[in-house]
Amino acid sequence: MVLWKDGKLGLPIEEAVKLFPELEEYLDERGRLDFSSRRARILYNRAVAKALFGLEIEYHPRGLVTTPVSRYLFLKTFLRGGERVLEVGTGHTALMALIAEKIFRCNVTATELDEEFFEYARRNIERNNARVRLIRSNGGIIRGVIPEGESFDVVFSAPPYYERPTRGVLTEGEGLGGGKYGEGFSIRLIEEALDYVKPGGKVALFLPDKEPLLRAIEERGKELGYEIRDVRFRAGTRWRHSMILKL
Repeated sequence: MVLWKDGKLGLPIEEAVKLFPELEEYLDERGRLDFSSRRARILYNRAVAKALFGLEIEYHPRGLVTTPVSRYLFLKTFLRGGERVLEVGTGHTALMALIAEKIFRCNVTATELDEEFFEYARRNIERNNARVRLIRSNGGIIRGVIPEGESFDVVFSAPPYYERPTRGVLTEGEGLGGGKYGEGFSIRLIEEALDYVKPGGKVALFLPDKEPLLRAIEERGKELGYEIRDVRFRAGTRWRHSMILKL
């Protein structure tokens, strides 16, 4: 378990300020951080990545401000250490790929579609001296991106899950999952993963607390022959799901 020295999974604001003094301008008179500020969120999460995971992370100006703790909590629901894994859509931070490699000692392959995000991910991998194999996808999910014949113990993703384009918070690639409930991308992923997951292997999806979406993916997973376990966990103020589909 990755813990701060107080025994909790997280980083006190005052410790984050020591790492990034610029955060002081976003504190109120009671020492609370203004998380409505994008720059404050980025600086704080950079501090968390550094203090808890030993990672130096650069965030893209328009990318989702991914939180290291939520990604770690997701990964620890299905990784035991040393697996050969594929992350579909690592994003600009490459956070999950880096945590899987550094904390769980996995052999990691990761993909990314967006050209600018790919470059940020590449730099994050390089600055952390990580042995992550990064592949630029061409619009595909797994087929046509990962060479035929390769196999993995785990395929995982934080897939897009909105049924229509979103404004402001996410780019279209980060947010638009398609389908009636946003399940389109996830269903394609679990279908294609059948050809790349080893017998007894797993697919794991990082999903929101959105019942119709979860139900649609679970139903298709059962049709494809997966055994399904849904782990609900709290990440900050929100509930998230790790949907684990096992062959």
